[in-house]
Amino acid sequence: MTAGPDGSTEGADPEVSQETSGEAPVDEAVEVPADEEEVVDEAAAEESTEPEQAAEPTPEQQLAERTADLQRLQAEYVNYRRRVERDRAQSRQQGEAAVLRSLLTVLDDIGRAEQHGELTGGFKAVADALHQALKAHKLEGFGAEGDVFDPRLHEALFAAGESPDVQVTSVGPVVRTGYRMGDEVLRHAQVGVIEPASGEASAGDEDE
Repeated sequence: MTAGPDGSTEGADPEVSQETSGEAPVDEAVEVPADEEEVVDEAAAEESTEPEQAAEPTPEQQLAERTADLQRLQAEYVNYRRRVERDRAQSRQQGEAAVLRSLLTVLDDIGRAEQHGELTGGFKAVADALHQALKAHKLEGFGAEGDVFDPRLHEALFAAGESPDVQVTSVGPVVRTGYRMGDEVLRHAQVGVIEPASGEASAGDEDE
């Protein structure tokens, strides 16, 4: 390597001179194969068309969904209304039964007065009006002597013996009248119980 007249060196390696000069090498353009370019273009096209492929519901489908929602809401409302009406009727019946129970002692006093012949005049008129008003609320008394004994209605206080006149266990002397409102028993009747005559007793009677 020799120096020229102007001080430069002749015959220097171009690559070495480029490195020493501090200039960065220029990147050459990278060629992409044609096949890869087509694949990239197809993928981009698919991504752009994906949102468009999601079909929106048709008006018929939307109408069917709205109709189903309305039917469900209507069924829920009907069930709610029935439940409210049932609870209201039950509360009204419970309140009515409570009031009637509070009047049973008054009816007992009226019954005793009638047995002693004291239910006369204006007192009788008031008692009759009270009985009519209570009948309007479906209050009914039960527990007469001779009725068939029913443990769902009668409370047996004592055994009143046996009788050949009855074929089944029956009500004897009535201590306190029972009352019910419709099918609901407000108070059981307190009674004595009469049993049918036994076979031995009947045979002894026939021998005599």
